[in-house]
Amino acid sequence: MSRTRPVNCIIPPYILEKLMESEDSEVRRAALDTLLTTARLRGERAVRSAFTGPSAASPGNARRTVFDCERSEFLPDAVLARSEDGPESPDEAVNQAFEGLGLTRDFYQEVFQRNSIDDRGMRLNGFIHYGEKINNAFWDGQEMLFGDGDGIEFGILTGSLDVIGHELSHGVTEHTSNFEYHNQSGALNESMSDVFGALVKQWSLKQTAGEADWLIGADIWTPGIKGDALRSMKAPGTAYNNPLVGKDPQPDRMSKFVHLPDTPRTDNGGVHFNSGIPNKAFFATAVGIGGFAWEASGRIWYEALKASSPRDTFQDFADTTFQKAGQLFGIGSPEQTAVLAGWQEVEIQITGVPAGLARARVFSGNGHGGTGREADLAALTRQIGALSDRVTSLARDVAALKGSR
Repeated sequence: MSRTRPVNCIIPPYILEKLMESEDSEVRRAALDTLLTTARLRGERAVRSAFTGPSAASPGNARRTVFDCERSEFLPDAVLARSEDGPESPDEAVNQAFEGLGLTRDFYQEVFQRNSIDDRGMRLNGFIHYGEKINNAFWDGQEMLFGDGDGIEFGILTGSLDVIGHELSHGVTEHTSNFEYHNQSGALNESMSDVFGALVKQWSLKQTAGEADWLIGADIWTPGIKGDALRSMKAPGTAYNNPLVGKDPQPDRMSKFVHLPDTPRTDNGGVHFNSGIPNKAFFATAVGIGGFAWEASGRIWYEALKASSPRDTFQDFADTTFQKAGQLFGIGSPEQTAVLAGWQEVEIQITGVPAGLARARVFSGNGHGGTGREADLAALTRQIGALSDRVTSLARDVAALKGSR
């Protein structure tokens, strides 16, 4: 499998493998078909990449087109269902996909001035009713594919805006940092999609960080069970707990990091497991800053994504977000302080900053104000300012070392 151009999907393999143990034969069959389809798509993309190199779609003014696969997996036979200037469809899934593609496109344009997935106006093509009861949604580097779900464990995959935002954001990552899809860089790849998928939903609903549920895939996961989701950015490891698939295995800090072999069968080193750690760091940062998460936290993460390299680790990315927060909002600003505290919340210490310098209690929006808060923040600001040059110098040294590999 290509480490830099994988086929990305919203449903982790460990959930599908658990469903293979179901007593319901229809659930087992849908899970098996999904796993086989995922493997085939990965093989096709690997072959395509070997002959054509990285995908480079021609500019298309970010126009949307939705096609109906009519339960086939052969895309050339898909039927045009809705185009950018066309009328609504009587099929709700068509309209859900169309609207989700548009909201994600508009989010990136209005919030980050990004022109579609590749920043060159890439066309947004979606294929719905893909296959027979496929329990997944895929980004294959060129388009989105939506399964219908098995109707038991999963509803139709077009029914969740954060899922659509998640998958399209894999394309954004591919055209920016291009995080390799294994181990920590792969977990960052998954986390970026959860972060921006959540922000697309919050932006569309005009929710503040405090108002948002920070759940991923709640609309399509186990329709018969309320209150659960595929992942929780607020509290990784608590998104679900039921006899059908067990308990959410995501860790929420480095001391709980899940060590797995770097193979497709074991989630490429745990990319869907360990994404919970940077997810929690983003949540803590966003709530620490307060207000709309896309305005400050999202901007910091987006600029850090553009400045990152394919093999970056959690430590690398944490340092980059801290540096970008200083550049965007000022050295020692509340925003930079929130980034520092957010990463400390998951037991990642910013390089060059003494441990314990900031715990998430010294900035506004966390419910822990007090008479000493302003003095504490002023002292912290002075300390961060004094360390800023050192952190920047270290970041340059690390970049130079990477360039010499």
